[in-house]
Amino acid sequence: MRYVSTRGESPPVPLSAAVERGLAPDGGLYVPEAFPAAPADVLGGGGPLAEVAERLLAPFFAGDALADALGEICREALSFPVPLRELGEDTAVLELFHGPTAAFKDVGARFLAALLSRIPGDGRPLTILVATSGDTGGAVAAAFHGRPGVEVAVLFPAGMVSPRQEKQLTAWGGNVRAFAVRGAFDDCQRLVKAAMADPALRAARRLSSANSINVGRLLPQMAYYAWSAREYLRRHGVAPGFIIPSGNLGNAAAALWARRAGIPVREVVMATNANPGISAFAAGSPWQARPTIATLATAMDVGNPSNLERIVHLFGGEAEAQAALRAERVDDDGIRRVIREGPARWGTVWDPHTATAVAARERLGGAGWIVVSTAHPAKFEGVVEPLVGREVPVPPELQRLLDRPSHAETIAPTLDAFRDALETL
Repeated sequence: MRYVSTRGESPPVPLSAAVERGLAPDGGLYVPEAFPAAPADVLGGGGPLAEVAERLLAPFFAGDALADALGEICREALSFPVPLRELGEDTAVLELFHGPTAAFKDVGARFLAALLSRIPGDGRPLTILVATSGDTGGAVAAAFHGRPGVEVAVLFPAGMVSPRQEKQLTAWGGNVRAFAVRGAFDDCQRLVKAAMADPALRAARRLSSANSINVGRLLPQMAYYAWSAREYLRRHGVAPGFIIPSGNLGNAAAALWARRAGIPVREVVMATNANPGISAFAAGSPWQARPTIATLATAMDVGNPSNLERIVHLFGGEAEAQAALRAERVDDDGIRRVIREGPARWGTVWDPHTATAVAARERLGGAGWIVVSTAHPAKFEGVVEPLVGREVPVPPELQRLLDRPSHAETIAPTLDAFRDALETL
C-alpha cells in the first residue's frame, strides 16, 4: 500500500513516510492510493476493538516496515473501552470519551504516538506540531508526554477553549510545550501547515504533525466505525447511519473511508455548530473558507476544515462530494435545548459537541442511527452544569490532570512568532 497526496504533485510513499512527514511536499494531505475491501473476518467476525482494528488496517500497512508491529500498536493504543450503548427510539450512542483525556481524540493520538515511536530517526528529536480547538492538543500531549526523542508544540486559540480543556493543554511540561495563539483555531492550523512547509524549519528540525492532517490519526478511527457498524447490524439486522459532530472533518472522513472499504455504513451525517461552511457546502454552495464563529461547541469552531480536501478527493471532485454529503447545522440555542432536555429524554448528560449530533438525530426520520459522542460533559462544566442543574462527576483521569500546575506562552499568529517559539523547545 502506498499513500499519495490529495493534490497529486508529490510521489507516492509508504505509510511510515506519510506518517512521519504529516503533510505532503506539495501541501496536500496523504490518502491511501486505493481502498482495499475490508477482510471478511472484519465484516463477519467478532472480537474487541483492537482485534478489529488489526484486521481492518492490515491491508493499509501492507509492505510497510511497521506491518509486523500493527497488532502491538493496536493493543497499545486501543486499551480503553469504546461502548455502543442503546438509547431507545431506534438510536444508539458510540461513546468515544473513555480514554485518558476524555475525548475521542485519544484514539488517533495514541495510535499515532505508537506509530511514530517505532519509526527510526536520524538522531535528532522528532518535533510534533499540533493545532487544537480543544481536545486534540490534550490527547496528543497525553500520548507523547515523556516519550524519549520527541518534543511537542501545542498551539491553541487564546481564550477560545473551555477552562478544563485549557488545563489539559497546559499541564504537562517536560517535552510538551503549550502556546496560546492570539487568534482562532484556523490561525493555529495555518501556522502548523506553514511550519511544515517552511524549508528552513524542515532543514533545522525533524518535523511531523499530530493534527488530523496526519493520516496516522484517521486510520485507527476507521476501526471504531467498523466495530460499531458490525455490532449494530448484529443487534438490529440493519446497517446504521452515523451522526458525527464535525469541525475539522477528520472523524467524518474516517467514517467515509470505512464505508468506501465496504463497512456496512448506511449514511454519514455531519452535525455542525453555527459555523456555516460545511452545511452550506453540503447543500450545494461552492466551497468558501469563512471566519470562525465562536460557539458553545468550541472544538468544532472551524471555518476552513483541512479534511474537506480528503473528502473531495475521495469522491472525485467538489460536485460529487456535495451530492454525497449531508450536514445538519445546530446553533447555540439548539445545543442548550438538547443539553437541558438530555436527562429526561435520553437519560444522558451531553457535552456541547455531542449535543449537535443529538439535535440532528431529533430532526432525522427513520430508524437505525448511531450518535457519535466525542467528549465527556465534565470537560464543559461551565456550559453543561447550569443547564442540567447539577454537578457532572469528573472522570478520575481528568481530575488528575486538573490537579497539575499549568503553563502556556502567548504568541502572535505569525510564522515568525511561531518559529521563534520553536527555538525555545
